[in-house]
Amino acid sequence: MQLSLAAIFLGLTVVSAAPTVVTRDEPADCGGKSYTAQQVSNAIDEGCSYFESGSDVNSYPHRYNNYEGFDFKGLDGPFQEFPIISGGVYTGGSPGADRVVFTEDSCALAGTITHTGASGNAFVACVGTS
Repeated sequence: MQLSLAAIFLGLTVVSAAPTVVTRDEPADCGGKSYTAQQVSNAIDEGCSYFESGSDVNSYPHRYNNYEGFDFKGLDGPFQEFPIISGGVYTGGSPGADRVVFTEDSCALAGTITHTGASGNAFVACVGTS
């Protein structure tokens, strides 16, 4: 019986140590505006490219401090935010209300957020972000 309990405990330990699967291609609905998984991925790719090269477009990407306290799939920051727009990737001008948030260490999608429906300059989660 002791061997069986030890085997179960070991099995639980191995399962709990499995890495979290992080994706970069989840669709989003931000305040009634829908984005495909490809649009989300393209926005992260563009933002990550600027971040990794140390450059920006109209001050994006920039550090996202998560004052709202989103869980972001349990990912640890620091995070960067970058605009997501429907007509391609953001290249300057008005950033609109919607953002992708990604991790600085691996450019993993943390979530999508929007100013639409939020007070002041705060954000609310897009559908799928907690």
